[in-house]
Amino acid sequence: MSVFSLTTPTATTADTAAPTLAIRHLTVRYRQTEALSDISVEIQAGEQVAIAGPNGAGKSTLLKAIAGLQPITAGEIRYFGAERAAPNSIAYVPQRLQVDWRFPVSVSDVVLMGRVGRIGLLRRPSRHDRLLAQRALERVGLAAFADRQIGQLSGGQQQRVFLARALAQEARLLLMDEPLVGLDIPSQDEIFRALAALRAEGVTILTALHDLQQAARYFDRVMLLNRRLIACAPAREAFTAANLVATYGGHLHLLSSGDGLLTVADTCCHPNLDGTL
Repeated sequence: MSVFSLTTPTATTADTAAPTLAIRHLTVRYRQTEALSDISVEIQAGEQVAIAGPNGAGKSTLLKAIAGLQPITAGEIRYFGAERAAPNSIAYVPQRLQVDWRFPVSVSDVVLMGRVGRIGLLRRPSRHDRLLAQRALERVGLAAFADRQIGQLSGGQQQRVFLARALAQEARLLLMDEPLVGLDIPSQDEIFRALAALRAEGVTILTALHDLQQAARYFDRVMLLNRRLIACAPAREAFTAANLVATYGGHLHLLSSGDGLLTVADTCCHPNLDGTL
C-alpha cells in the first residue's frame, strides 16, 4: 500500500468549539462479518488517545473509517462538528508493513507531500513550503537525512518522517496504526518525543498500540476495543479487570504492577478482517 498521498473527505463548515471527533453508532461490515459494532465516542481537541485491543479487534478498521479510507455501514463520524473533514486536517500513518519502502522518494519529498493539499497536486512547492518541511524535519531530529531515500532509514526514523509530514501538513488530527511495532526502545522513545511536540501544537492524536503500560504512561485516555467499545477513559478507570477480560478474553494475562495498574500480554496473533494485524 502506498501512503504517500491521502484523499481527504470534502470540507463542510466546521464548529471550532465542537469535539475533534464525534462518532455515533458506527458500524463497519466486511461482507457478512461485523468488524465494528455500534461504536460511539467523542475525542476532544488536543487529546492523545490510545486504541488498544487484541489483533482483529478493529483498531485498523476504526482508523481507516475515520480517515475516510473505509466505507462505514451505519452511523456517522463528525469532524469538528462538520459532516466531513476539511482538506489537510487529517494525517494518516498506516502500519509499516503496508508501506512499500522501495518507493523512489527522498525524505524531504515525503514531508513536502504534506503540503500538496494546500498548494495543489501539479504546482511546485514554494520557498515557504520547503521552509515548513525543513522545520518539520528539524523538529523530529531528521534534518540531516533530508536527501536520503526513505527506505534507507531505520524503522523509527521512517515513523518520524511521517510525523514531520503531519507537522508540515498542519494537520489537526493524526491517526497512527501500530507505529511502534518492530522498533527498539530508543526508537520508541523518539516517537513519543515527537508526539509530545505535536501535543504542544494542539494536534489531536489517535494511536493504535498493544502495550498498555505505554498507553497508561503517554496518553490521556485509552480506548479499549474488541469490535465494540469496551471503555474510553483514563487508564486507571479503563483498566479494570472486567474491562480487560471483556477486551482480551481468553488471551488475557493479568499481572500486578508497581503503580497498581494491571498489565496485559496479548497472545492473539490472528489478522484483522482486512488482512492487517
